[in-house]
Amino acid sequence: QVQLVESGGGLVQAGGSLRLSCGASGRTFSSYFMAWFRQTPGKEREFVAAFTWSDSVTYYADSVKGRCTISRDNAKNTVYLQMNSLKPEDTAVYYCAARSPGRINVFLASSYDYWGQGTQVTVSS
Repeated sequence: QVQLVESGGGLVQAGGSLRLSCGASGRTFSSYFMAWFRQTPGKEREFVAAFTWSDSVTYYADSVKGRCTISRDNAKNTVYLQMNSLKPEDTAVYYCAARSPGRINVFLASSYDYWGQGTQVTVSS
């Protein structure tokens, strides 16, 4: 059973930083796609960042490019999302997602098989 557990969310002022963590367990994640999405009430889940565990090719939404960095710690089976220069519009519940190898559209939430429970990020102005 694959489990993804996010942590690191919280309340931060605009311009501040947060680092989200996603601990993965239940299988070997080599070659998996790992991603971060976010969602606000009444809106669809929005792509933030992704990478493939095997080759570390990274993908970012235009809205966060240059401000966010997705990374991993292989030894800890953990994926991180470092978010800098946060804006009030970054306020959302952030979800970690995983998908087994294959030809997928990494930008679509429907491409992913496994999800964490989410962690709230609130950016005050």
